[in-house]
Amino acid sequence: MDLSNIIVCSFHTADEYYRGRAKSLRNNLEHIGVVHELEEIEKSEGEDWADICRKKIGFLARVCDENPDKKVFWIDVDCNLLEFPRYIAEFTADIIGFQRGFSSPMRIGYVNRTRFWEPCFLGINTTPAARKFVQDACALEQSMEIKATDDYFFEESWRSNASHLSFQVIPSLAVLSKADGHPGAQVFFTFGSSGSVKEFKGSVVQHDHVNIGMTMPLRRRVRLHALRSAKFVEQRLPRGMAGSLRKVADNVGITDILTGGALGSGSFSGSDGQAGSLGASPRRNRLVKEMVVAAQRADAVRVEGAFARLASDGIPSNAEVAAKQAADTFLFYASGNTAQDPIKLVWWPRPFPGNFGDWLSPLIVDAQTNRSIVFQSPTSASRDLHITSVGSIGRFIKASSIVVGTGISSTDAELDRKAHYVSVRGPITAEQVKASGGPSVASFGDPGALISRIIPIERGLTNGKLALVRHHKHINLPVVVPDGMDELSVLLSHPDAIRSFVTELNQYDAVVTSAMHVMITCHSYGIPCALVTFEGFESSVHGSGIKYRDYSLGVGLSDVYEPVSVPLDLRRINVESLITKEEISPGKLDEIEQAVQDGISLYLSRR
Repeated sequence: MDLSNIIVCSFHTADEYYRGRAKSLRNNLEHIGVVHELEEIEKSEGEDWADICRKKIGFLARVCDENPDKKVFWIDVDCNLLEFPRYIAEFTADIIGFQRGFSSPMRIGYVNRTRFWEPCFLGINTTPAARKFVQDACALEQSMEIKATDDYFFEESWRSNASHLSFQVIPSLAVLSKADGHPGAQVFFTFGSSGSVKEFKGSVVQHDHVNIGMTMPLRRRVRLHALRSAKFVEQRLPRGMAGSLRKVADNVGITDILTGGALGSGSFSGSDGQAGSLGASPRRNRLVKEMVVAAQRADAVRVEGAFARLASDGIPSNAEVAAKQAADTFLFYASGNTAQDPIKLVWWPRPFPGNFGDWLSPLIVDAQTNRSIVFQSPTSASRDLHITSVGSIGRFIKASSIVVGTGISSTDAELDRKAHYVSVRGPITAEQVKASGGPSVASFGDPGALISRIIPIERGLTNGKLALVRHHKHINLPVVVPDGMDELSVLLSHPDAIRSFVTELNQYDAVVTSAMHVMITCHSYGIPCALVTFEGFESSVHGSGIKYRDYSLGVGLSDVYEPVSVPLDLRRINVESLITKEEISPGKLDEIEQAVQDGISLYLSRR
């Protein structure tokens, strides 16, 4: 692909944060092979963030004037390009960019936004109409003394020139943060934010909505407002109080409302915040919700009926098919032995069809009992007795929880001191229980380690290859694998799918993974393994990273494992040098299994 007719431009101020982001962006652009102009500008006395932002207009106009025969792309310096897709490089419209809010085409224009474009990444063609769009924005910025950012002047020029412009909207799933739960999305862009937008939003000139034909549903407006308010308050609390605020929100059900509760934490959300698949109609969203909730209630007839109506009303989207797969798994566990009361179990079910590690929880509890397993949302305010087991979901432990092997992802989580702690993942979680006023916990071990006992597999002759299994947060990164390495997906939930997955893992010489429970599975079977993360995306997996140490200490490994940062192009490193072999001792597996059995017995005795 010829990139010689393209230039990417940006600027940054002379401070540590933006210099660091500029260095990262420059490295990325050099690696891609794109000509770029990244300039450091001086921040004059009295200038604030809004004043700096509006300078983008004149800067972009200058680069366009200096490069009349090149397509000019502006990118905010705290964003990044993972690659330069052909459809971006070879666009033929006057303008290419993301719609405001990275929205989907089903919400195009000004339905929920006051401006059309998201100007953090904007491509300007060489056409007269495209250059006039930039020139008009520049002329307006230079002539107006109002307090406004670049967004305002871009929007004014857009409204003036739109009838003469052709344009191309980049799919929202091209943004890494929007593509979670959508395997196969062609991601090339990561969005950054310095955090100044919220601070200045009320002090700069804003546009009104234009010709709105529909409005955001009231429930969604309430949810978004509550979420933003909660985050605003949390960010301004003294250190140590944020965890307490989250605990209150969890206990009274605010978190459950914000995350969609009955569908499983995270709700059935598309990448633009809409329920259901991108652009799904309210009717389809209701059918998906009906299907998933019916599965959790063991109503097989209603599950199939809801999906049949979805299929008859149009081609089911990938997200709807994934929801059906998750529904089938909910149904499998809920439809067990109905002659006895079921066991209520908390686990994290999203993203659909399910994340392998999280869905080990019902698999392991189901293997130790002849009762059906009923899902209870971790964010639910319910006070019903339940078991909490696999996962870094300690934050959601309640007084009515029986805790078996649960862990935490950061030490700012306040754990419920009144819960009954049979065991926890490791000593770091145990310390947090104690620090929260809870009891001393002496039994450690992630129940996910029992996978080799639940699905016994004898490792025989392997296939001479390596397997790469990414954390679901990394699925859409443009990773390049070397020869002799295959990729396996972590997105699965049904016991049959899990059995097939671990059977396949055992056929490889070794496994490279960024998913902790895949590493735990390897340690359970004795499969050589490397735990990695990807350069520039170390923080994409939730938490501070303590969970790896907590697990390692909890099962008594010879080493404490933490992810090693590797480049997206795995051909650039010696992957084999990262691989080690561990196997959890039979004695520790006995202890973990006994804890699961004790937790189930305690649950049944308290019913």
